[in-house]
This record gives sequence, structure tokens and C-alpha cells, in this order.
Amino acid sequence: MPERRPPPATDESLTDEDWYGEDLGGRSYERVALRDIDMTETTSTSGATFIDCTFRGVRFNVSVHAGAAFSNCSFSNCSFFDASFTDCKFLGSTFERCTFDRFTVRGGDWSFVALAGADLRTASLEGVRMREADLTGARCDGATIRHVDLSGAWLGRATFARCDLRGSDVTAIDPLSTPLDGAIITWDQAAVLAAAMGLDVRPE
Repeated sequence: MPERRPPPATDESLTDEDWYGEDLGGRSYERVALRDIDMTETTSTSGATFIDCTFRGVRFNVSVHAGAAFSNCSFSNCSFFDASFTDCKFLGSTFERCTFDRFTVRGGDWSFVALAGADLRTASLEGVRMREADLTGARCDGATIRHVDLSGAWLGRATFARCDLRGSDVTAIDPLSTPLDGAIITWDQAAVLAAAMGLDVRPE
């Protein structure tokens, strides 16, 4: 299990602001602490940048983001109900005690993110780069995780029952200890998991 990273140090604080429905495109924040901000139905279709920021109790509900960057940020007690992120960067960001109901991610780079213990059962992630992500203990049962690069990811105690994993890198999954009942995979992925179980997979 990777070491827990502390939140980044911040120089400025924004608290109890109402950003409901605002367009965040073009905005840039660095080393800012955001507390109890209402970002419900915000959009950033032309990109927004948050670097080394901390988000506490922020509501991202029904927000739509494209091309935004949340690099090395910390999220705690945040809500992402029906939030959508397309081609966004979350490199090195951490999530604690956040909710992800109907959470959608399409493309982008989420490498090195920490989502330990996250409940992703209703989430949909497709075409995302999540190399060396920490998904320790994550609940992914019934989720859609397709064409996701999970190479080097930490998946101890994570569950993937009934999860659609087609096209994703499954080399980090230990099929002997990871619940995979009813998971949807391709023949190529089945061969990878069989080899991980010690089976000698050969053509006829």
C-alpha cells in the first residue's frame, strides 16, 4: 500500500462561496483552500486549472468539466453526484470520504490518484489513464471501468464483482484474492487472469 500523502500547503482560503451554475472556464487557482463551496451545475468546458489546492466539503453535483486540471489536489468530504469529467487531469490528487454516485469520467489522466476505500459502484470510467492509482479497498462492484490503464495500480481488498472491465489493463488484479464474480471481461483479459492464477495458457 502506498504511503498516505498529506494535503498540499495552501496560501489562500475561500469559504462558503456560492458558485452555483457558474462557468469556471479559464479560471486558475494555485495553493488555495476551498471550503464548503457550492459548485453544483458549474461548467468548465474551456478548461480550468487547480494546482496544489484543497477541497473540503465542496459540492460538485451535476457539474460538467472538460479539459480541466486538478493536479496534486486534496478532496475530502466532497460530493460528486452525477458529475462529469472529460479529458481532465487529476495527477497525484487524493480523495477521502467523498461520494461518487453516478460519477462519470471519459478520458484524461488520473495517474497516481488516491481513491482508497472509494465507493465507485455506480461510477463509469472509460478511456482513463490511472497508472499506479491507489484503489486499495475500493468498491467497484457493478461499475463500468472500460479501456482504463490500471497498470501498476494498488488494488488490494478492492472488489470488482459484476464490473465491466472490458479493454482495461487487468495485470494488477490478483484473481485469487480479488472478488470478480460476474465481472465482464474479454478473452484476452481472461488469458491474463488465468496466467496470474498460475495456469499455463496455450493455443490449441
